[in-house]
Amino acid sequence: MLMDEFGQNVKFNYDLKRKNWFNIGGRSKIFFKAEDLKELVNFLKKLNNKERIFILGAGSNILISDNIFDGVVIKLSKNFNNISLLGDDIIIAGSAVSDKSLSDFALSNNLSGFEFLSCIPGTVGGGIRMNAGCFGKEFKDILLSIQAIDKKGNIITINSKDIKFEYRNNDLSENLIFLSASFKGKKSNSISIKSEINKLKNEKQKNQPTMIKTSGSTFKNPESQTKKKVWELIKESVPLDKEFGDACISQKHSNFFVNKGNASFNDMKNLIDFVAEKVLKKTGISLEKEIKILE
Repeated sequence: MLMDEFGQNVKFNYDLKRKNWFNIGGRSKIFFKAEDLKELVNFLKKLNNKERIFILGAGSNILISDNIFDGVVIKLSKNFNNISLLGDDIIIAGSAVSDKSLSDFALSNNLSGFEFLSCIPGTVGGGIRMNAGCFGKEFKDILLSIQAIDKKGNIITINSKDIKFEYRNNDLSENLIFLSASFKGKKSNSISIKSEINKLKNEKQKNQPTMIKTSGSTFKNPESQTKKKVWELIKESVPLDKEFGDACISQKHSNFFVNKGNASFNDMKNLIDFVAEKVLKKTGISLEKEIKILE
């Protein structure tokens, strides 16, 4: 029935392994690539809230189970990738826009405040979902409002002041699919913006692994319990050469875990659990995962 209406945009028993940065994962019972908003609304109404839904963005912060995901994975097409300027200092970006593209667009329009996004390898939708950030800046600092759709196909707008943001979290319903967002920048000049971007990129290059199968920060910094960063807690508590299959800890940054080749979901999950257990035993601090796990 779904194939009749949505054709090649619906796939069954779809391989998710190449859709995430870890290159780990099994299959999704149903995979749907939403061509545009009208099609997404129709699809959600057809599902009638009878299936689990997961929205897959860049796949840069997710560990996917090797089992079949018993639900629907939705990927938004390039039609959710639009970006435009409203007035002098407001940018409207679709949820499939990459954080780097948003940063580049702000630079080309002489707007500061978006520099940190040049170092985040995700999308606008994912950034909103987890209040992504780095180098002391977060999505909440520039967000004005979001447009979203619920699982019944209703479209809503939410003002950022009505969202309760926390470190790498917020109180937005998991049932919302983000469509677009508006952001406010500050007029500046391209030379100083570019200089800040280069400074942040150099910092990242120096301290974080790149061009390998990793999925960013594994754990959140436990800010309320200690002044130490999570990588310091891991370094003090865990033998950094510990491996489970092809899952290992990055030598460059101990909060980044790496798939050396053919790590399974269980390999990576075992490594994550092992590190959390060791840190708890040594420091008494319970680590909270920043990475999303899809099972």
